[in-house]
Amino acid sequence: MDIGGTFTDVVCHDDRSGAVLAAKAPTTPADLADGVFAALGQVVTDPSGIAFFVHGTTQGLNALLERKGARVLLLTSAGGRDVYQIARGNRDRMFDLRYRKPAPLVPRQDVMEAGGRLDWRGEELIPLDEEDVRRAARRVREEGFDAVAVCLLFSYADPVHELRAGRILREELGDGVLVVLSHEVAREWREYERTSSAVLEAYTGPVVRDFLARIEHRFAERGLAVPVHVMQSSGGLVDASYAMRHPLQTLLSGPVGGTMGGVAAARLLGRDNLICVDMGGTSFDVSLVVNGRPDVSSEAHVEGHPVLMPIVNLHTIGAGGGSIAYSEAGALRVGPRSAGAVPGPACYGRGGTQPTVTDANLVLGRVDPAWFAGGQLTLDGDAAGAAVATLAERLAMDPLQLAEGICDVANAKMAQAIRTLTVEHGVEPRDFALVAFGGAGAMHAVFIARELGIAEVVVPRYPGAFSAWGMLEAEVRRDLTYPYFRPQDALDGPDMAACLAGLERQALDALTGQRVPPERRRVEHAVDMRYEGQDYTLTIPLRDADEPAEPEFLAEIAARYAEAHTSRYGHATPEAAVEFVMLRSTGFGTFERTAAGRVRDEAAEPYVRDVIFDGQVHSTPVLRRDGLPGEFAGPAIVVEQTATTVVPPGCMVGVDGNGFLIIKVDNTARA
Repeated sequence: MDIGGTFTDVVCHDDRSGAVLAAKAPTTPADLADGVFAALGQVVTDPSGIAFFVHGTTQGLNALLERKGARVLLLTSAGGRDVYQIARGNRDRMFDLRYRKPAPLVPRQDVMEAGGRLDWRGEELIPLDEEDVRRAARRVREEGFDAVAVCLLFSYADPVHELRAGRILREELGDGVLVVLSHEVAREWREYERTSSAVLEAYTGPVVRDFLARIEHRFAERGLAVPVHVMQSSGGLVDASYAMRHPLQTLLSGPVGGTMGGVAAARLLGRDNLICVDMGGTSFDVSLVVNGRPDVSSEAHVEGHPVLMPIVNLHTIGAGGGSIAYSEAGALRVGPRSAGAVPGPACYGRGGTQPTVTDANLVLGRVDPAWFAGGQLTLDGDAAGAAVATLAERLAMDPLQLAEGICDVANAKMAQAIRTLTVEHGVEPRDFALVAFGGAGAMHAVFIARELGIAEVVVPRYPGAFSAWGMLEAEVRRDLTYPYFRPQDALDGPDMAACLAGLERQALDALTGQRVPPERRRVEHAVDMRYEGQDYTLTIPLRDADEPAEPEFLAEIAARYAEAHTSRYGHATPEAAVEFVMLRSTGFGTFERTAAGRVRDEAAEPYVRDVIFDGQVHSTPVLRRDGLPGEFAGPAIVVEQTATTVVPPGCMVGVDGNGFLIIKVDNTARA
């Protein structure tokens, strides 16, 4: 289940018949659980029959975006009070005169210090001042803080002081206040980034924890007998109890489901490289599948705040079906403001009056008003036309011309979002196929592909619920790190192998705690490396935990690093000395399940309607996805329960053995 800004999507796979059911219901912002059960009720009559359940939530992300998170007190080492406030300079945007450093989530007056100090090796220089910790606890009680983030110097090397501070705070405050220890969030170097990660978990944690507790409780009341699993930002799954202890891991929980669906689609399609685009009602998310794997980074920035954790590289902009079109300085603008779920686009008939992208598509004839969202919603064409006409009059344009202009502007913004994740990182988008999903993704995918010169668009089954399907295809995942600072001259290969073996045991134990059978567990290892004198690192995969003990390891790993450096930056210095910074081990666990099978859909006879493409009226067949011919030419509109696919003139469409639509894009046509 994927809880989006406008709709809540659910996919149900029947283990016995192989059938797949997909449905959606409007998201209920006042209480998201209401939308969850409204969607679930369309495909499951008795929750006690559910054998596996996973969902994605944007509760933490929404709290951050809207600045509605918890009130946090930050406890640092003596002398480190200003680390979080100073942050980093704008080295990446040095010549941006409009640069503004993101406002801290914790004001300086809410930062306290505790005496005590470890050195860089984790050896104690000054004992922890426990009275300072208790003083912080008293302030939390007296002033009503919701959470405490503890980030003490060099706790990544030895967390002894943080662990003691955590025990004192929990003794003093009980379960009502969330206590976050930075080494449990990110056991990595770089003081500011680790502090930021701990603060983010403390800021978003109470909201996520309360939501997951409510969901678990309400499902238990309805007879659910299996754990509730949650999608992590890394593309892996954990059960809700772990997610409540480590809520930051769910920050990008919802959007990442689509990326994992892209990984499964890459396997089914036999294509290694895919651009995944998820266009919903509010936002447009871009991610990559490279060599059949999700594009995952060990750190990222969310709303300007650095976070140290494995996270799928996502680029999000405010562009969706609900994005509002308006006039600014006599020019047309689209988004990022959205009509959301309530009131929604004008055509929803819920009180919206401003024109949106969905209204423009309806005016152009690209949406079936009688069978939108599988017939759950009948669209009001007159209301959409009136909203578009009002703005057209303001801009002195023909309403049909404006409607197509709204779509063109939105398409250009989404194409630029893809360039941000590809071209700006040396990746050629024309080498990828475009996988389009989300409620509105398939309506715009071909137009976006034309902007980028991409030759092939893939529309998976039930694209409007594809992120939910991706969650069913994901694996349980646990990521572990261990700081390992060693120059190549001081490397002890057997010692590194022993450290990796220890991480592997921890990962396997964690998977056991997630109820993964032994035969379905595996662990992958990697090491962060750099040339001596560099500040940045690259993560280099290892064959197994024992590889560092091999005599030729140093030469092989240095060559691998040089190759990765050349691939990333266009050059390398093979003769330079390398050094090792961090060990990484990731445990994966799979469940015996599959989401194969056909979507149950209603058969219906096609009909023809007038649709506008490039300012011209085209008689266009409207086809139900179930029962499509093996190959057909555009123009065509393909409708199904969760989305609409728009095929412009000049494109050819095929249906492969998995039921995916494969659209060959005519890049000679106007974008």
